Amino acid sequence: MSVHSQKTLISRVKKENMRYSNSQYWDFCAPIAGILLTLSFAPFDYSYSALIALVFLFACWQNVSAKRAALRGYLFGLGAFGSGVSWVYISMHDFGGAGVPGSTILTGLFCAFWALFPALAGYLSLKMVSINKGRAQLLLFPVIWILVEYFRGYWILNGFPWLHIGFSQLETPLSGYIAIFGVYGTGFIAALTASVIGEIVRSDKKRLLITALIILWGTGALLRNQTWTHEIGRPIRVSMIQGNIAQDQKWRPENKINTLLKYKKMTEEHWDANIIIWPETAIPAYLDQVKDAFLTPLANDAKLHNTDLIISVPVQERDPNKNFNAVITLGKEQGMYRKSHLLPFGEYLPLQPLSGFVLNLLNIRLGNFTPGAVDQPLMKAGGYPFITLVCYEDAFGDLSIQGLADAAFLVNVTNDGWFGNSIEPHQHMQMARMRAIETGRFLLRSTNTGITAIVSPKGEITGEAPLFEETALTGTITPMGGMTPYAIWGDKPVILGMVVLLLGLMGYGRFFKIKRLA
Repeated sequence: MSVHSQKTLISRVKKENMRYSNSQYWDFCAPIAGILLTLSFAPFDYSYSALIALVFLFACWQNVSAKRAALRGYLFGLGAFGSGVSWVYISMHDFGGAGVPGSTILTGLFCAFWALFPALAGYLSLKMVSINKGRAQLLLFPVIWILVEYFRGYWILNGFPWLHIGFSQLETPLSGYIAIFGVYGTGFIAALTASVIGEIVRSDKKRLLITALIILWGTGALLRNQTWTHEIGRPIRVSMIQGNIAQDQKWRPENKINTLLKYKKMTEEHWDANIIIWPETAIPAYLDQVKDAFLTPLANDAKLHNTDLIISVPVQERDPNKNFNAVITLGKEQGMYRKSHLLPFGEYLPLQPLSGFVLNLLNIRLGNFTPGAVDQPLMKAGGYPFITLVCYEDAFGDLSIQGLADAAFLVNVTNDGWFGNSIEPHQHMQMARMRAIETGRFLLRSTNTGITAIVSPKGEITGEAPLFEETALTGTITPMGGMTPYAIWGDKPVILGMVVLLLGLMGYGRFFKIKRLA
């Protein structure tokens, strides 16, 4: 075959690939792949469907324009967020006071906004593919995917890390990497796996790629058995009170006394525990309104029984504009933690004055809290300091490792009652389990309606209370010491590594492009 004939054949193959890649079939399937991503998270827990979803997404970004890749990324995002976080409708309609039209519109806008980030990943990937041909693309797509996840998870509207791919891998061999690299490093390995699988399907040289996957996943499986932290004391008996008070009843003035009496009675039934924990804002009143008449006598009883109480209560300080979502300890040790990472549109209103105007128009009333300091001293219970994570804070790995060297366990108080019987409590529990693995500590999770649980340093749920039941979960934990690699390094080395790798790929692509032109 002549050189001219070879060039003609290659040109025809490229055109055929481009025509096939531009098929609307891929556009139609993109949101279906997004739904597959949602199925990889709790409560479905089809962990490997995350890999299938990304294999498809990366494949449909092949041989298309950047705009087409952005479109498919956006459609993928609509499928993922439309199925994975549409539970915001429940909080807006059932408990936020908005009507059906307003709740539907806001939920749609919410999902449509977050779908922009897979679109951004697609657009950037294809823009950079133009200078990176061949095997360099194996790394390019996963690197950009994780950097966009990090951008979304930490910087946009105070961060929204829901549906980060790393959270879906708690039950796979890749979970062995969590204590070293955290959610982003583990997510990168999962995305790289998807990229390699796609290349195996397309390539004739499969042996090297398959070997690389076996080594990558085999190493993860071996690391699951690695223990990074150690016991530093005797077991501690803990009880977590799940009051199961309906969200639409919780703040009604006529229910306040009954709520306080319920928690008091349930606490008195578990004075044999070393630590008793109440869920987020268990007390439907400000601290100064209940301190003398209710909390002081309760604290005295706790001292008599040698028990420490961890109680969540809103705090209003002298300045009327400073309200805090706080946690206090009562008993032998007394302290206070003020939540530092607030939930946008739940505890404060970003994008003011526009957001306030829209929510007032729709008759949605939300909290208005002030963030606490980042470097607050650790509280103590059961004789040991612990890390406090209030609700949304357990979604962020950096918060769980601040002061961890001095902490023996983690405490997470939350209230997922805002989301009813949806998939949100299960997703939230999955994220909390990630924090236990990253830190190598037991995690005590006390919730109003569930999921209340005890999580081991390996991320295993060793005790769990049923959803929507008034109950107390009792069990034992062991205080832990030592630091996992992730607890020492945090997310910064992984993200910095991704940036360096991306810059290296860009430089590599430009070098060979110039060389070809020369």
